[in-house]
Amino acid sequence: MSTAGQVIKCKAAVAWGPGQPLIIEEIEVAPPKKGEVRVKILATGVCHTDAYTLSGKDPEGEWWPIVFGHEGGGIVESVGEGVTSVQPGDHLDQLREED
Repeated sequence: MSTAGQVIKCKAAVAWGPGQPLIIEEIEVAPPKKGEVRVKILATGVCHTDAYTLSGKDPEGEWWPIVFGHEGGGIVESVGEGVTSVQPGDHLDQLREED
């Protein structure tokens, strides 16, 4: 069953503030907008920038709540208008298209 164009629910590790533990909870993810891609993340790493933001020392601002894990790999679930470089079902590694 395709979920393209629909809000989906999934589980995510959410940080609600600096130094707070990550909490696994159900979140809603909107369909991709123009130029966006929605990816079903199968695995992710937590890197130093995630740890830095969670520490509360990141000068770029407050992003709470936040779901970390920009070093993820997964499968394209749906694409927004104008996206031509990937399509649903494509596998991505660290949010880049696989060869």
